[in-house]
Amino acid sequence: MQFTHTDLNKTLWVKPSHMDKTRKWFVIDAEGKTLGKIATMIANHLTGKNKAHACNFWDAGDFVVVQNAEKIVTTGYKKFQKMYYTYSGYKGNVKSMTLEEMLNKKPEKVLWLAVRGMLPKNKHRKRRMKRLKLFVGTSDKYNHLNPEVVA
Repeated sequence: MQFTHTDLNKTLWVKPSHMDKTRKWFVIDAEGKTLGKIATMIANHLTGKNKAHACNFWDAGDFVVVQNAEKIVTTGYKKFQKMYYTYSGYKGNVKSMTLEEMLNKKPEKVLWLAVRGMLPKNKHRKRRMKRLKLFVGTSDKYNHLNPEVVA
């Protein structure tokens, strides 16, 4: 790993160009996993919290490919009680959907919203979300990049 200086008693600074070159790819199978637990796992990989040089003001995260996004499980009555709202800006145009309706209509959007809410609200969030690839079912699109399988 390349560092900017050799004095180990000072703060560790990794060059951003090095971080861009060393991004890894991870594949997560969401089948049978709880929504919140898998969202935190994805958020940790996107922010790079599993790395030694992770920091809030650096974008040190990795790429994450999630398969079988429609097979996520929730506990309790969340399928019927959890609501998603959209508002167009016009009066009286607030639309709502339950989690069950959302899973039937757009299953990958449920996981996308959960991960987005867990990322820090700063200038890196949009860039980190672009590194998240969600699929309904399985996909071989990123297999040429040799992703690591996360259990």
